[in-house]
Amino acid sequence: MLPATVDFRSPTTNLTTMPKLPLDRRTFLLASGAVPAALALGKGDDPSDMAAFGRLAGLEFTEKERAQADDQLDRLRDDYRNLRQQKIDFEMSPSTHFDPQPMGVPRATATAPRTIDIPMDVAMPATDHDLAFATVLELASLLRQGKVTSLKLTELCLARLKRFDADLFCVVNLLRDEALSQAAERDQELADGTDRGPLHGIPYGAKDLFAWPSAPTTFGTAPYQDQIWNLKATPLQRLEEAGAVLCAKLSLGALAMGDLWHGGRTRNPFNPEQGSSGSSAGSASSVAAGLLPFALGTETLGSIVSPCRRCGVGGLRPTFGAVSRYGAMPLSWTMDKVGVIARSAIDAGIVFDTMRGADGKDPSARNTGLQWQPGRDLSKLRIGILKMRGWPRSDEDQAFIAWLEQQTQKPVEVTLPKAAYGSMLVMLHAEAAAAFDQLTRSGDDEQLPGQRANDWPNQFRSARTIPAVEYIQASRLRQQLVQDMHKSLANIDVLVAPTHGGPTLTATNLTGHPTYVVPVAKSTREQDGGRPHLLALVGQLDGEGPLLEVAEAWQRSTEWHRVRPVLTNQ
Repeated sequence: MLPATVDFRSPTTNLTTMPKLPLDRRTFLLASGAVPAALALGKGDDPSDMAAFGRLAGLEFTEKERAQADDQLDRLRDDYRNLRQQKIDFEMSPSTHFDPQPMGVPRATATAPRTIDIPMDVAMPATDHDLAFATVLELASLLRQGKVTSLKLTELCLARLKRFDADLFCVVNLLRDEALSQAAERDQELADGTDRGPLHGIPYGAKDLFAWPSAPTTFGTAPYQDQIWNLKATPLQRLEEAGAVLCAKLSLGALAMGDLWHGGRTRNPFNPEQGSSGSSAGSASSVAAGLLPFALGTETLGSIVSPCRRCGVGGLRPTFGAVSRYGAMPLSWTMDKVGVIARSAIDAGIVFDTMRGADGKDPSARNTGLQWQPGRDLSKLRIGILKMRGWPRSDEDQAFIAWLEQQTQKPVEVTLPKAAYGSMLVMLHAEAAAAFDQLTRSGDDEQLPGQRANDWPNQFRSARTIPAVEYIQASRLRQQLVQDMHKSLANIDVLVAPTHGGPTLTATNLTGHPTYVVPVAKSTREQDGGRPHLLALVGQLDGEGPLLEVAEAWQRSTEWHRVRPVLTNQ
């Protein structure tokens, strides 16, 4: 990962120096966190303290900014108070360099990427529109049968991306010339007998926070829209080595929040009146709309799960550290994860298997074990059902659980640990503010499209007041949560949970557990436009295999992952 103080617009520039201020005893105590006066205040205290804290940090907040921060600071004070009420054993160390593995629990043995059998009997779809919704394995079969070329697939994806982006706002930059050149090379390689594997010649897209030297990496924001980050992000490089063809940099909400970026709001293809939700917005929208076979996303706190839910498409958020984040925009070094959005579980597994493993560049990335066998018998899998009031309520959710009961061991109820989940997110806020320190200091945060109290500019400014002591206490509680979550999930392989509501999303992002969201039925809400309804499958650390196996078995007997939106002028 890149240091927090690097200006991404000029990656060689060192901006680690700060203005040196004369330190009297009071200033020193404030700076060290020993007497955080600006944080100890209650509502109604002297508003000049916010300005004083800003001056201490070398910042000047306007009167409007100070007033806007008032409610946010009140909420932060509540979080600090809640954190201090939690019991932390003296022996509990902080997760300074976050490792999701519980203390004393051995890691799974690292495994090499597995070989996937490519079927050779897939029929050519009747139309290009049908071809656009084919899975990766189906396309791989067509390529090897000579029924289609990588150049044809790439041209189709580029045309659909250009055509439907007018309605969906999911594309930041098309890489037309480079993609066509790579596709032609992949076709020649196959003709010459060189086969890189199932992703050979398959087009795809990537959320525009991954570095790629031939195109800007905009982070979804105006301040970075011309930024050339002159390196290849490890996930993209590994996909390139596997033969995949990068066609487009896809939209994300500004600095990975929501779906509003400098080009507009990315849309849900099932209902273009709606946004695409979380920050992997363009990735989810483009795959759901059949513009690409798969796309890369990232998640810190819902940025894969949320847009997949909104757009009705499957997605895998892997275990923390399973995929290197080198060359990806940092938001939270202890929470960021790289994942994949694809129409089938097998597709997601192929892409994940290709990307995973240490690269010597991201200190959190490690070699992992993936026990995944498509088509495996599920009878020995241990299934947990999240214990949560009012869930499962719908007939669709209950039908999926009933299907699981027939396929696996009898499911058991699972209760997640009681913890100060929301308050621990002060770690995310502090790390995000550090990652974009220069943006705040320069005043360029005023160019971000969101300027409300809960948007990044105010979040970054307010996070300057988080004391180091409270950050460390949250980190220690998070380490305790890792231990407690291990106990809660000890006797299951897969936990079934809703994709929203309850603590599951926050808990698993804090602990680093993997999640696959799978389409299980048609949404009954009129505003969802007939999109599929999703459930979440949560696994053990490095337990992506059982999640993919359950989803793949379900998809063999259902068609929900193949539901298509009705697009304008399709």
